[in-house]
Amino acid sequence: MRRFLQHNSAARRTHLAQVAAAILFAAAEAAAQDKQPGSAKLAAPGAPGQPAQQQKTQVTRRIIVSIPDHKLALLEDGRVVKIYSVAVGADVSPSPTGALTIIHRVTSPTYYRPGVVIPPGKSNPVGTRWIGLSEKGYGIHGTNQPSSIGRNASHGCIRMRNSDVEDLFARVRVGDAVEIYPERTAETAALFGGAAQPRVVTADVAAVASPAGNQN
Repeated sequence: MRRFLQHNSAARRTHLAQVAAAILFAAAEAAAQDKQPGSAKLAAPGAPGQPAQQQKTQVTRRIIVSIPDHKLALLEDGRVVKIYSVAVGADVSPSPTGALTIIHRVTSPTYYRPGVVIPPGKSNPVGTRWIGLSEKGYGIHGTNQPSSIGRNASHGCIRMRNSDVEDLFARVRVGDAVEIYPERTAETAALFGGAAQPRVVTADVAAVASPAGNQN
């Protein structure tokens, strides 16, 4: 009888040892799998507990320019981020109007026109930044004539103070919408003050642009 009990007790110890070994092996397997590349699972966007930096959302940006107000507003998802003073096209070289987009961004641009090349620097007519628009040859840029801001003074481009265009440049991206209005609308009146103007249909006036290169 004692022998039977001893044998039974040894068998139970062996069985328990086998169970414990199996549990440890399974735990080791799970830990090894967790360390494999690509095994980490991220929560779906917006899921509870997901880190804020993983919840990427698309921001809709609009640049709105009012020619009569000499103002530019940057909006994100319908919210006004900032309003800047600008210079717009002179009467003989009006700014393009309508719905445009940003097609490229250039830091420290070189100014070109037929027979003239001006490298980056204090004498550069387009200042320290160039935000190119989908209307060929036109852009939003800085200036070496800050006293022109607030006037109809450019060759059609939207001029900004260098510090302002650098600030705007950092906030916008290629593909952002740009809307240039030749007269006040209900939206521009709400943004910049004043009253909306009744719409008057007039003959189109072609912008005077250099044959090639940047307008300013």
